[in-house]
Amino acid sequence: MKYIEQMEVTKFDRNKPYDELPVLPPINDIENNPDILKRLVSASRALATVNGNLNRLPNPLMLINTLALQEAKTSTEIENIFTTEDELYKAISDTYRESKINPATKEVLKYREALWAGFSELQTSNKIDTKLIIRIFNQIKETTSGYRPPQAQVVIKRGESEFRSGEIIYTPPRKEGVIENLMENLVEYLNNDELYTVDPLLKMCIAHYQFEAIHPFQDGNGRTGRILNLLYLFSKGLLSQPVLYMSKFIIANKEDYYFKLGAVTQRNDWKSWINFMLEATEKTSLLTNSRINEILSQMDSTLEYGKEKIKWYNKEINEAIFSQPYIKPNLIGEIIGKSSRTTLTKYMNELVGNNILRPKKDGVEVFYVNEDLIRILEG
Repeated sequence: MKYIEQMEVTKFDRNKPYDELPVLPPINDIENNPDILKRLVSASRALATVNGNLNRLPNPLMLINTLALQEAKTSTEIENIFTTEDELYKAISDTYRESKINPATKEVLKYREALWAGFSELQTSNKIDTKLIIRIFNQIKETTSGYRPPQAQVVIKRGESEFRSGEIIYTPPRKEGVIENLMENLVEYLNNDELYTVDPLLKMCIAHYQFEAIHPFQDGNGRTGRILNLLYLFSKGLLSQPVLYMSKFIIANKEDYYFKLGAVTQRNDWKSWINFMLEATEKTSLLTNSRINEILSQMDSTLEYGKEKIKWYNKEINEAIFSQPYIKPNLIGEIIGKSSRTTLTKYMNELVGNNILRPKKDGVEVFYVNEDLIRILEG
């Protein structure tokens, strides 16, 4: 069980399963709170601009390989799984051998694959249900199991770097049938807009707490919950691609994140939690828009420069080298209709010679790095 950080629970016995976790909706009059409404307006406006910017991209799906990869990396770091950008970029290139991918990098890629699989399914079903949530978890953990069984002694403990490390701070529901009932209530709350007439962005905030409090799986709940946030926003038309880089804000404010999660459990303090999540949405949206603008500007600049320097350089080639940070020659070959190694080497050398790409050796393999894209992604 991964350790997480959270403040001490005071209003219930943290050593006993929280089988009395209230169902949704919360009894508080959240949607009419003036402070929450003010934050909701600014968060909604910022989120709306992301969709407008996504439509400016020649291929919005390219961000699944770029911004979504950064989201996957940071989301796994929240659960103390660390890899490097270099390992990730090599791993997603077309011909990188799976045997060379380290375990931490595989965990990040499984997150991205789970996000992509859920997104693809929602494009046809447009509905969050328990089967989809379990499928996301299965993809993340490479398992066929479902909810954790009643006998599983799952507890949440303080992190190793914390005062009183290893101390139990929360014990999620465990009684037979409780997890199933709470999860059915959760998806009903998300999908039934006639019965629960709450703004979808507020629903996302409320449902994220509930999912983490239910803690339905043996492991991987944090990553599953963060994917669920993005997919829900997509299902409600608030996000046209699941590329909101929210984990960056969460990890930068990790102590507040866990403190405010705990405050709902301990004191029914929904206001602080929802304001935190709305702030995360707003600031993440502004960051995402900034990244998209930078990518578009750099793409235009590189296209103009490339066409001036290389006679065969065109829009399609330009889009390809901005589809992911590390490029293999066969990706360029597919576009220009060339497969000869000698010919492709000549073309790649032209890109290198004009400082559009930089070669990077990894054993016998050579990757071609788009340093302009990496600068934007990691800035």
